[in-house]
Amino acid sequence: MEMKKRISLELRNRTPAEVTELVVDNCRTSDGEVEGLTDDFKELEFLSMVNVGLTSLAKLPSLPKLHKLELSDNNISGHLETLSEKSPNLTYLNLSGNKIKELSNVEALQNLKNLKSLDLFNCEITTLEEYRESIFELLPQVTYLDGFDQEDNEAPDSEADADGEGEDGAGPTGDYDDEDDDEEEEEEVSEGREVGLSYLTKEKIQDEEDDDDYAEEEDGKEEKTGVKVEKRKRDAEDEGEDDDDDDDDDDD
Repeated sequence: MEMKKRISLELRNRTPAEVTELVVDNCRTSDGEVEGLTDDFKELEFLSMVNVGLTSLAKLPSLPKLHKLELSDNNISGHLETLSEKSPNLTYLNLSGNKIKELSNVEALQNLKNLKSLDLFNCEITTLEEYRESIFELLPQVTYLDGFDQEDNEAPDSEADADGEGEDGAGPTGDYDDEDDDEEEEEEVSEGREVGLSYLTKEKIQDEEDDDDYAEEEDGKEEKTGVKVEKRKRDAEDEGEDDDDDDDDDDD
């Protein structure tokens, strides 16, 4: 698909002035130049033209609010002065996979005073001796080259950095994780106490039920014993009456 047509589709019923992000990766230019972009994209902040066959940036329109530009996997070999003229506020530039061979090819980037991150990965320039030292010396405004600073510290993710979060997903100080752990421990202790109290209560109830059963059993035994004693008394009285009757018969 041609770049002009792709840009027209990406507008999606918007005017160019309403677009802040534009991605036209893997489309094609007819002559290696930027096509379909105009000065009307004055609010554009992010532009990605990866693998579109670019050989030159000469026709890049004025994009004063552009901060991030993705140009990887093209055939750009130099003439980068257009960037400082048309997009002076760039902070991130990705030129990886292009035809950048010499330090002279990137000298024009010195005029991008706000440039903080530059990517030249898979460019022939990276094979030069002391490549990294030379780039940082040539472009002192650059903090991250190919994703790392001069001390080999990796560039932070822009989204996580914007949220003020650390690597572990916690806040700036990482205290949130500690607080979560403390809350979990308190919950576990609380649950343990509840289980312990529940067990003790259940055990107490069971003991009381056992005591009640024992008392009922003892009462039953006493009742049975009382019946037996009463029966024995009655039998003894009956025998005594029988003896008296026999004595009376003998007297007669």
